Amino acid sequence: LSPTGAHTTQLLVEAPWRPAVLWDWVTLTCQGLGTASATTWYKDGQQWGKQEGPDRLNVTKSGTYTYDRAGSGLSTPVRVLDHQLMLQVPAQALLEGDKVTLRCRG
Repeated sequence: LSPTGAHTTQLLVEAPWRPAVLWDWVTLTCQGLGTASATTWYKDGQQWGKQEGPDRLNVTKSGTYTYDRAGSGLSTPVRVLDHQLMLQVPAQALLEGDKVTLRCRG
């Protein structure tokens, strides 16, 4: 059982930098319980399509993505941007004191 308000689904973002932008290869992956073959993707609140088989989506358009899976519900949203100028950090865990390379793209 999940605590009240907790999501049983999660949307994993695979991208080399954060925030996720279209210039980078961005893949979204469904993680969680439910029926994998009954996954429906949403982009900006509108149905984006049904995926059969692997629960992965290669993002080609900017927007806010979620997915719904029978038996577990709607995932938390993930936003993929398409801005002209963006300051990014590596998509890895950082601790205080770590050296980090920032990337400015535009």
